[in-house]
Amino acid sequence: MGVVVAAALLALGLALAMAAAWVAAERSGNHGWIDTIWSFATGLAGVAGALAPLGESWAARQTLVAGLAALWSLRLGTHILRRTLKGGDDPRYAALHREWGANASRRLFLFLQIQALAGLVLALAVMAAAHMPGPFWRWSDGLGVLLALVAVAGEGVADRQLARFRADPANRGCICDAGLWGLSRHPNYFFEWLGWLAYPAIGIDLSGAYPWGAVSLLAPLLIYVLLVHASGIPPTEAHMLRTRGDAFRAYQRRVNAFWPGPSRGRRGD
Repeated sequence: MGVVVAAALLALGLALAMAAAWVAAERSGNHGWIDTIWSFATGLAGVAGALAPLGESWAARQTLVAGLAALWSLRLGTHILRRTLKGGDDPRYAALHREWGANASRRLFLFLQIQALAGLVLALAVMAAAHMPGPFWRWSDGLGVLLALVAVAGEGVADRQLARFRADPANRGCICDAGLWGLSRHPNYFFEWLGWLAYPAIGIDLSGAYPWGAVSLLAPLLIYVLLVHASGIPPTEAHMLRTRGDAFRAYQRRVNAFWPGPSRGRRGD
């Protein structure tokens, strides 16, 4: 199987998956199904790309990278699925529906096909890392695994800290700044980005003997742009400003948006 054929099959699968996500969201009125299906579909595409028979590759590295993609997909997809099954619409998509008005359904379908394209870029990055030639288990393979595991663990900790904060009735209407949420306003997004650094760590050959490995860099670059400048932080913070107002503005002043770091001031500054 050639790279072009593999990429075309992955593109078709992701386009169909996001068409199904559009149907699920439109019929249920719960747009949480979009991110749920995207997470599982992108992970499956990454696994398929990693295991695709493309020339001479080390099966052990292909299996390792496929496992990392599956771990990411199962953790994120399951987390979003649990949230979706609890009911209630995703405020980001609800805001888009209001903004798009009568054309919301058609524009949502096109928007989800753009998400399919983003998933394809990520799957190709995974595929590029998986087919890195050369002996298996170099130091960079270990670095990639370490980055992926730290990312999954960090995102899991951030999700649990937020869930505990929300479960306490005394915190109703308050801003979570406990634990990792006191170091970054979006620690879950930071660790999501960190995990995608695993693929260039595995896939890039500094000697230049494997130029295809540079494709793996597209994953962390795309994820950073999406989370920090597009579908992540901007709509999430716009929603928080509408619902939390001055309390969230104070949180913005004292805590970094993305990069974890020390608090920039006292509460209320």
